[in-house]
Amino acid sequence: MDEGTKNAVSRRQAVGLLGMGIATAAAGAAGAQQSEGSENNTPRTTKSDPRSNHPSPPFAEQTQPWPGLANRMTPKPDHGESTYRGSGRLAGRRALITGGDSGMGRAAAIAYAREGADVAINYLPVEEPDAREVIALIQAAGRTGVAIPGDLRDRAFCQRLVTEAREKLGGLDIIVCNAGRQQARTSILDISDEDFDATMKTNIYAPFYIIKAALPHLGEGSCIIGTTSEQAYDPDPDLYDYAQTKAATMNYVKSLAKQLGPRGIRVNAVAPGPIWTPLQISGGAPVQKYTHFGSTTALGRPGQPVELASIYVQLAASDASFTTGNVYGAGGGKGQP
Repeated sequence: MDEGTKNAVSRRQAVGLLGMGIATAAAGAAGAQQSEGSENNTPRTTKSDPRSNHPSPPFAEQTQPWPGLANRMTPKPDHGESTYRGSGRLAGRRALITGGDSGMGRAAAIAYAREGADVAINYLPVEEPDAREVIALIQAAGRTGVAIPGDLRDRAFCQRLVTEAREKLGGLDIIVCNAGRQQARTSILDISDEDFDATMKTNIYAPFYIIKAALPHLGEGSCIIGTTSEQAYDPDPDLYDYAQTKAATMNYVKSLAKQLGPRGIRVNAVAPGPIWTPLQISGGAPVQKYTHFGSTTALGRPGQPVELASIYVQLAASDASFTTGNVYGAGGGKGQP
């Protein structure tokens, strides 16, 4: 081997050894950082038993006039007020949520704000005490909160709702049609024409009015989210009218997703199982049912609204860009999907 070749080999060996040294040092630093993070800087998430991390039945007897207030329930529903932590997944987005004062709508509003979105909520005027709490939580997250009370059964109001939300938020990117009316009746003979009409207009007509009004202002990347129910798949005998509206919601979501996909607008739905909300204690279930509400689930308890918050976030987030026409459930082992 001549001198030049020896020098070339020596240089290659030196470079190789240097590279190995750098790699070893980097690996050591990474290992140290990982160890340091896991031991000192990054707290481990704690596991919790899903059977016992929220209240279980039996619940106290309590009745309220329709539509009921969450802040007067015992126990109070958990919407994520003190637990939901955001990470900027919806930064700069603008959302309109119907039924945003309580239940899944409230959980979605809190989560959206903590993920960086500005939020307008709709509710009935009698639900103002709950709504004020939600607006305060949105503002505490550093986001714009807009309260727009009114009755969704009125087409003219639905149109004004969309206009006001769009103007006060500077546009709309997310529409969550969540508001619902549920009144239990033992027999179809007990459902008056007025009751049937009120349920249909709240649960079916209102999303129709709102989506029609909002659609001309929704651009590519926008999304529409409906709230259906396990009742769409496995209806209770005392929820004849409510259950069929939830089946219709599931159907319009799937149809509209096909219609709006070519425009770059996604449409999905959330299907809750038994969730502890004012619906139950304001006529949505008889006393003997709501006092043992959720006892037949696999977890032995009802769900809390916060347990669906992350689903509403996921369906609205850009990283779910291939998800449209889908229904995401959270039923505690009951219902479908």
